[in-house]
Order: sequence, then C-alpha cells, then structure tokens
Amino acid sequence: MRLAIAEAAHTAPGDVPVGAVVVDAEGRVVGRGSNRREADGDPLAHAEVIALREATRAVGDGWRLEQCTLVVTLEPCVMCAGACVMGRVGRVVFGAWSPKTGACGSIADVIRDPAHAFTPQVRGGVLADECSVYLREFFERQRQSEA
Repeated sequence: MRLAIAEAAHTAPGDVPVGAVVVDAEGRVVGRGSNRREADGDPLAHAEVIALREATRAVGDGWRLEQCTLVVTLEPCVMCAGACVMGRVGRVVFGAWSPKTGACGSIADVIRDPAHAFTPQVRGGVLADECSVYLREFFERQRQSEA
C-alpha cells in the first residue's frame, strides 16, 4: 500500500490524488498508475486503469491478471471495479473507503456481484488514514479555491 500512496503523490496537478500498483504472485510491481483524467482529458485515465493496462503488458499472458493483486489508495469506482472483474484481477486491496463513488462495498458492490463469472478477493481499509491524507488535502484546496 505504501507504494500506491507514493504513486498518489505523483498525481498530475488538478487530478484527485489516487495511486495504484499491481503486483504479481511473487510480489513484483508489474503496473503503476495515478489519476490523469484532467491532465489527459480522458475519463478512463483512473489510476487503476492505468496500472492494469501496464500490468497486462508486463505480464504478457493476454488480459487475465488472476495471479495479480491491485493495490489502490481509494476504493474503486464502478468503472474500475468492473475493469478488475473483466481483467480477472485475483485480488483487490484498497485503502480509503469512497462513500460517494465506491463500488467495492460503500455505494455498490460491483466487484463481488455473484452474477459475474469471476469474483476477485477484496480487502478494504488498509492504511485508510494514510491513504486519506492526500485526498483530504486535495479537497480542502478545492473548497478554498471555490470560496
């Protein structure tokens, strides 16, 4: 999780500071990402999607990431939870819960929906306080600039 927190620190200015890493079965980092939606003008440029794309290229076993773990500082949204299911990510570990957009138990539980043919393991709340630091600071700055 600390590697994902470090990725969050590299988030492009103006983007919500979320960081993600994908590790393989041996614990090697095979993908990294931080939010780039605003920087790239791309609604799909979430930290998780960037990290999953990089991991898919690094693993070289097609698109299946069953032996991998996605570690992300914020609970994945519906799109990212769906990407984990469709990419067959074996395990998802996240830090801070997302009470507005979370899709791993907060608002919805897309990732563990029994209708899916594949269901990743999920663990939330890992180093949640540390993961929340950049998020709190970002949203405080946003509120101040709007005032």
